[in-house]
Amino acid sequence: MVPCYNEVENAELMANSIINVFSEALSGYDYEIVFIDNCSTDGTRDVIENLCAKNTRIKAIFNISNFGQFNSPFYGMCQCTGDCVIPICCDFQDPVELIPEFIREWEMGHKIVVGVKSSSKENPILYLLRSIYYKVIMKMSPVKMIEHFTGFGLYDKSFIELIRQLDDPIPFLRGIVAEYGAGFNMKKYQYTQERRRAGKTHNNFYSLYDAAMLSFTSYTKVGLRLATFAGAFCSFVSFIVALYYFIMKLIDWENFVVGNAPITLGVFLLGGIQLLFLGLLGEYILNINTRVINRPVVIEERRINFDN
Repeated sequence: MVPCYNEVENAELMANSIINVFSEALSGYDYEIVFIDNCSTDGTRDVIENLCAKNTRIKAIFNISNFGQFNSPFYGMCQCTGDCVIPICCDFQDPVELIPEFIREWEMGHKIVVGVKSSSKENPILYLLRSIYYKVIMKMSPVKMIEHFTGFGLYDKSFIELIRQLDDPIPFLRGIVAEYGAGFNMKKYQYTQERRRAGKTHNNFYSLYDAAMLSFTSYTKVGLRLATFAGAFCSFVSFIVALYYFIMKLIDWENFVVGNAPITLGVFLLGGIQLLFLGLLGEYILNINTRVINRPVVIEERRINFDN
């Protein structure tokens, strides 16, 4: 299953690479290649249509609009009907060569085989920030998250049936795998993440922030607890300061000057803390609101070759 968005330079080569892997190392297996396109605008759909016309094993789902980096792959996995599903990014950062290794582990009884990045050839600063994020979320969440796991791996049809039943309008696959993976004899397989083969990454600050907030609000309670503790602490400190100023003023009414600096600092400090936690509370409410509305994970425009 290959999710893609504006991958006109990579789509055909990805399909050919997967076909070569199966013809050379996995000739005993039948397979299908399912592209799910998240409303590309650069000609990716034309490439996929040509591939589907030449090979009925290649199938395509075209989304009516861009449904984000989590919904589209999740939906694509649920549309696959094989004995197992291997989602792989179209930019070649996930090594196609690992497909036989994943299948070998699957044959040994592991219903889930996840690819975990042991190192990466991407921007080192970005990799460092990802590492910090994973450390933080692992400390905060009661679910033991998988560090440097992006969804690349192999999933048995029994797990696919499970995620079909979740009915989650904003599914977070990384958290779902971490939460339920132990029951499927999960195996972690380390690999080095390559650089993007061609094209530009579609991740930016907003998309990375959105991913972080989705995991944070879906799998932690710490944010709201921090707001409670911070409020209690600030109230206690404010009471002590107020009591100190009151006593000092009573003791030396004429000479003790309160001044504006403590008041100004206190107002800005408490205002900043309030705005911070109002924003965090808003993220939780947004998460709840999206789930309550319960819109479809993806809306399809059309399919190709699924009748075959």
